[in-house]
Amino acid sequence: MSDRYAFRLARATLAAEEAGIAGLLVTPGPDLLYLTGYAPLPLERLTLLVLAPGRDPVMLVPVLERPAAVASPAAEGIELLAWSDGEDAYEAAARLLGAGRFAITDQTWASHVLGLQRATESCSFVPASAVVPLLRAVKDERELELLTAVARAADSAFGDILGAPFAGRSESDVAADLAEALRRRGHESVDFTIVGSGPNAASSHHEAGERVIGDGDAVVLDFGGRAGGYCSDITRTVTVGEPAAEFLKVYDVVRRAQQAAFEAVRPGVPAGEVDRAAREVIEAAGYGDRFIHRTGHGIGLEVHEAPYIVAGDATPLRPGMTFSIEPGIYLPGRFGVRIEDIVAVTPDGAVRLNEATRDPCTVA
Repeated sequence: MSDRYAFRLARATLAAEEAGIAGLLVTPGPDLLYLTGYAPLPLERLTLLVLAPGRDPVMLVPVLERPAAVASPAAEGIELLAWSDGEDAYEAAARLLGAGRFAITDQTWASHVLGLQRATESCSFVPASAVVPLLRAVKDERELELLTAVARAADSAFGDILGAPFAGRSESDVAADLAEALRRRGHESVDFTIVGSGPNAASSHHEAGERVIGDGDAVVLDFGGRAGGYCSDITRTVTVGEPAAEFLKVYDVVRRAQQAAFEAVRPGVPAGEVDRAAREVIEAAGYGDRFIHRTGHGIGLEVHEAPYIVAGDATPLRPGMTFSIEPGIYLPGRFGVRIEDIVAVTPDGAVRLNEATRDPCTVA
């Protein structure tokens, strides 16, 4: 096993010990990939990594998937135990657990949690996010490189879409162009292409539809995907033709709010304070009730992960954390504006991973 995975396993086990739990249970998903480099599909057959203080890591796998597990980085440094069809996988897992309170990864299927509950009388289970919420939050140097590369690829896709025609075409058509640009610029997959025009721009998670984009419309473009296993997520708001004065006023407020939040980022600052910095600018401009979501979310192997930049969150920021800063103002029935960048916390502040212009842009 590489030093990277060995370090992550040891850190996760220590985090479980410090949280006062009997162990961390990990099923297929981003946490298992992060900890072991093994990425089986989440299926009805149980795969379960058990990390318990004072014990070596062990992973229970279906016998038909054992060859894939053996061929993965997880084979070194983790004891692999197989169970066969016809055997009760949850009874086999129960023999590995003993008694106590265990954290189980949030993406675990309910059927697996219920199966473990049935097979164990002396165990209780809590979501991993409740006791070890920052398992993947601090990125290492390689992760930061991958996140920077995919962010810059998204920047390039935005540059491409600025040259595409908007007026007279449907939101779905522009979304398809955007997806093509992401792939052309190096994304291995596209996760979402939100295109909200005119009044649809006031819906923060509008799904691109058949509305025909018209001259003068504001258009929110929120898009992202994956490359090298890591996610991009960027939002820019453009106008078809010259923007109206009110749009420019709202745009300026959002841009200043985003900058204020960025300047608030530094090690030790509670995540909620970054949200507060953006919200104060928008409230002072009289649009406080039109900023209807948190300021940001962590990003990495998932597009939404810890830390969350939301009011009241006391999580202290640490160098290596990566998250979005994306304030917005939404005027129902009229238009909306959102500007989003991914940032990384540094020892003395923050850096933006996205470099696409934040100035108002027009499209044809």
